[in-house]
Amino acid sequence: MSSFSVTRNIVIPAAAAEIYPFVYDFHQWTNWSPWEKIDPSMKRTYSGAEAGVGAKYAWTGNRKAGSGTMEIVDVTAPSSIGIRLEFTKPMKAVNPTKFTFTPEAGGTRVTWTMTGDNKGVGRVFALFMSMDKMVGGDFDKGLASLAEAVAAAKG
Repeated sequence: MSSFSVTRNIVIPAAAAEIYPFVYDFHQWTNWSPWEKIDPSMKRTYSGAEAGVGAKYAWTGNRKAGSGTMEIVDVTAPSSIGIRLEFTKPMKAVNPTKFTFTPEAGGTRVTWTMTGDNKGVGRVFALFMSMDKMVGGDFDKGLASLAEAVAAAKG
């Protein structure tokens, strides 16, 4: 079985405590997530806790957006958030995802990492296309949007 890891990071000129709520609360993801604009008619549902551990988000969209669920499973405020990401379409997969917030000169380094195993169809697919190439650009766009959302909130 082959495994993969996709990681991107950015330094945002703000304290971790100012950035953290944008990831900790799935309702905030519409402000910055790179996938929110893929399908304007995407259906979203929120369940479980309002935010933090136990908060759940599910989406169903067009062919490009697919469908799946996310659940916050681990938090250490304001330094990390662990998410169980499960895709149900177009391919089934469970990809642990983690955000870390590290204070640094000039702000906070936000690191976004997704890991997983290529099994079945995913393994064959991985022979021709790297997950880093497929998802890395979206992570870059998402982190840039997150920085803009934080800047807008700060005024």
